[in-house]
Amino acid sequence: MRAFFIFLVLFSFYGCWPSSVSFKDAGSMPEEWQSFSVEMIENNAANCPLSYGPQLTERIKDAVQNNTRLVLNTDNGGEIEISGKISRYSVAPIAIQQDDNASQNRLTIGVSFSIKINAPESDNMPLSVSRFADFESNVNLASVEAQLIEEINEQIAQDIINKLLSNW
Repeated sequence: MRAFFIFLVLFSFYGCWPSSVSFKDAGSMPEEWQSFSVEMIENNAANCPLSYGPQLTERIKDAVQNNTRLVLNTDNGGEIEISGKISRYSVAPIAIQQDDNASQNRLTIGVSFSIKINAPESDNMPLSVSRFADFESNVNLASVEAQLIEEINEQIAQDIINKLLSNW
């Protein structure tokens, strides 16, 4: 009786055992998607550094190439075409203390993207992203701006990848 019970338990586990295990993303993007392009991100925000649009554009290209199977199409074509406009670049005080002084400031960047899908069917996926990074108020923005922009760009690029992979 005991042998039968062991056989039954092993047989049930065998039926649940996966037939293959893989860490490769096998199906979140259509097979038709092979390449992508990114137009220069347009700067429509006041106070935004002139170099920010090209910097964000390059970060998006790198992130999509390194985190998906898509290949960059330098002829501004492909199955996926990404374009965008920087709509917000602002610094605001946060964490106000008793004497009406802020102990921290927040850099906020907002970008509106249009992700045009050319295959398998034509589609347009809009994406609006607003990300921020905080810094101490006793620090000059110019001294930490490059680091803050890098952090925010990483988050924005991840949002684009998430949109491509999940279409949420």
